Amino acid sequence: MKKLFFTALLLMFSSASFADHHIASSSEAEVMKALFAYMDARNTRDFEKVVEMSSKAGTLDTNSDGSFHKPPAKQTVESWEKTGPALTQYFYPEVTAIADDVVHVRFYSEGMVGPEDNRSDYRTRVTMNWVKENGSWVLRTAHYSPASYGGVHQTQAADFEEK
Repeated sequence: MKKLFFTALLLMFSSASFADHHIASSSEAEVMKALFAYMDARNTRDFEKVVEMSSKAGTLDTNSDGSFHKPPAKQTVESWEKTGPALTQYFYPEVTAIADDVVHVRFYSEGMVGPEDNRSDYRTRVTMNWVKENGSWVLRTAHYSPASYGGVHQTQAADFEEK
């Protein structure tokens, strides 16, 4: 009974939708399933799974800090093991097929990062592109931008008033 309750609770808080509420294609449904597995692997620090689910050609991982100049990174277990502890949840994932073998994903992610004695909160908007390689969906690109409105203008009524 406890398992059923927690499963129902998880489904409630991890609602998935398809952009524009269309009927999901099989590729979109497959990528949604892959996203859940990928995020679970990151949270449980199963870095072998994370690397397995990343493009063998490398991934383009960027932030809204001008890091678009970074070359594709070949994902390795060793590089992931150097990352600090983190527990993140993801909300409102949307998937949209943009080609037969490319699916765009976007969602919000929140959590706590850092060692237990120095944790900080984390909130970001995430966009990803997943591609089909050798019959499997893998992460090819990811972009993270702050969702706490730090350093950006928040729209307000005065923006639309005539001067």
